[in-house]
Amino acid sequence: MNVLPPGHPPFKVGKVGVLLINLGTPEGTSYWPMRRYLKEFLSDRRVIEVNPVLWWVLLNGVILSTRPTKSGHAYEQIWNKERDESPLKTITRSQAEKLASRFADLPQVIVDWGMRYGLPPTKERIEALKDQGCDRILLFPLYPQYSASTTATALDKAYDALKSMRWQPAIRTVPPYFDNDAHIEALAQSLQHHLKTLTWEPDVILASFHGLPKDYFMAGDPYHCHCMKTARLLGERMKLPREKLKVVFQSRFGKAEWLQPYAQQTVEELPSQGVRKLLMITPGFASDCVETLEEVAIGLKETFEEAGGEEFSVVPCLNDSEPSITMMERIVRNEIQGWV
Repeated sequence: MNVLPPGHPPFKVGKVGVLLINLGTPEGTSYWPMRRYLKEFLSDRRVIEVNPVLWWVLLNGVILSTRPTKSGHAYEQIWNKERDESPLKTITRSQAEKLASRFADLPQVIVDWGMRYGLPPTKERIEALKDQGCDRILLFPLYPQYSASTTATALDKAYDALKSMRWQPAIRTVPPYFDNDAHIEALAQSLQHHLKTLTWEPDVILASFHGLPKDYFMAGDPYHCHCMKTARLLGERMKLPREKLKVVFQSRFGKAEWLQPYAQQTVEELPSQGVRKLLMITPGFASDCVETLEEVAIGLKETFEEAGGEEFSVVPCLNDSEPSITMMERIVRNEIQGWV
């Protein structure tokens, strides 16, 4: 029964929104789409904490003149040409769609997805959820390990969107899930499945996480600790000897010291240490992207083989696999208790 007085503005309420937030992607591999994406990403003060005046000069001078072409070439190697988009966008969309199908028993739950940088923007998707009647929204940054340069900036963008809303939805955020049992189980299932596909036994398994400037860690960022615990729990779950599973950090940018050991250097040195068969896994990435598909699966493979390695393989990210969606479902159901 309609109990609103005449002339009252229409509105919708009673729904619960779940917003998956991933890093983002350029809209194309050519110079200008890459430049737009890189400018937004590299202008983020959560990502680049150096002197802002000096950085502005470097960014708008040398970096945005040269890096778009180099990055565009890397994206071109892994681009989803059928959809004309990056794998990150393809996979994130599929994750949201498959996760939504898990809530058929709760029709009041609406699952959507957005990007911190690029399209679809976080603000747009929050507004879309609100327009559908979501007066409660769970923000789910797709970063297992917390860092100010990933989780925090994704949430910052969401909070910025709320500032412009007269009627804000209630907000919850998914905590870092680096040691969540569901996450470790999904990683273990993924690793076990991939090992069964190999015709050889790896001498070493490298768990490669995205790098972070050491200064950020020294300033109090818990990222390194989260990465190390994820790797330790995965090793324990798989009953691997400590010397079998090792941690490295990839994607270093600039000349400053970053978290070590560096993936590039480690992979290059392993053959001289008797490691001929190498398997890599990337437990810090929720979905395959340019860092895993081009930097690791292509670049580090070449490095390993040129140094004398014989066998090399990479475990796919959890992506939209059954273990991944089960993990997400368990996390979301736990976080929306009391809302549904």
